[in-house]
Amino acid sequence: MFVSEALAIGSATCIALSSMFINELNGRVPLMQLARWQLTAAFLMTAVAATLVGGWATLGAWQVGSLAASSVFGIVIASTTYFAAIYTAGPRVTALLFSLASPFALVFGYVALGETINLTQAMGVVLILCGIVIAIGFRRRRPAPMIPLADGEPIEQAAPASPPVSLLGIGLGVITALGQALGSLTARPAMAAGVEPFAAMAIRSGLAMLCFWALLSLPKVRAMSKIVRKTDLGLAVTAAFFGTALGMSLLMAALKTGNVGIVSTLSSMTPVVILPMVWLRSGQRPRAHAWGGAALAIVGTGLISLS
Repeated sequence: MFVSEALAIGSATCIALSSMFINELNGRVPLMQLARWQLTAAFLMTAVAATLVGGWATLGAWQVGSLAASSVFGIVIASTTYFAAIYTAGPRVTALLFSLASPFALVFGYVALGETINLTQAMGVVLILCGIVIAIGFRRRRPAPMIPLADGEPIEQAAPASPPVSLLGIGLGVITALGQALGSLTARPAMAAGVEPFAAMAIRSGLAMLCFWALLSLPKVRAMSKIVRKTDLGLAVTAAFFGTALGMSLLMAALKTGNVGIVSTLSSMTPVVILPMVWLRSGQRPRAHAWGGAALAIVGTGLISLS
């Protein structure tokens, strides 16, 4: 396997692993507090890396403005809804909904940049939507209990039905993909101008970090904060390391030497990569429609990226 392809798959794996760590904090760390921890850790990691490789010298005033807009859409909005979606719908469904970023980016490119959409790309959008519907639209039905032989209880109790995915969780996942697509669109001019990836990520995460810390001036936000265990802080920092620092860095490194379409497709394998992680963590094997829906979403992303 080529180096760029391996880096792209590594990026998808890191982002999936980050989602699992975030899910462990559900009910233990308030959403806004988690965002502050994550972004502070991500900024410190990427700022140190940018300093070591000399990335700050590649920044100009207009690039900072472009990255600031990207930070608002891709981090301030998308990261908040991303964490909330994991808390609400779980990491598997959130990763699947995140694949909507690809068709959203395609539409934005058509509207803002005049890029054309061909039949193959349109088929990719349809496959992604079908994959999402298949993966989260099916629920295990409650089987009827066996008829009792007498007036006693049924011989076999009915198996509990799988809980449906909440509409709120789906909405949050869609907003996350929308924000991610807008963040990529607004960051594209700066990256095309040669901004070093670590420096770009430090600017994006740093501005978002300042925004979330500034929100502490609001009484309602302060009231949501609470004293948590050091282990929870460790989990949040670990999630930031795998998701933002390492995962996104691997993606940037893959894009330096690899084909953009192939790298984008392989790095979007998070919905598939996360399934065995959920299996190992919960002890319950994801059902066939979950694997099939995730695979359809990956194929759809491939049709969009490789066209």
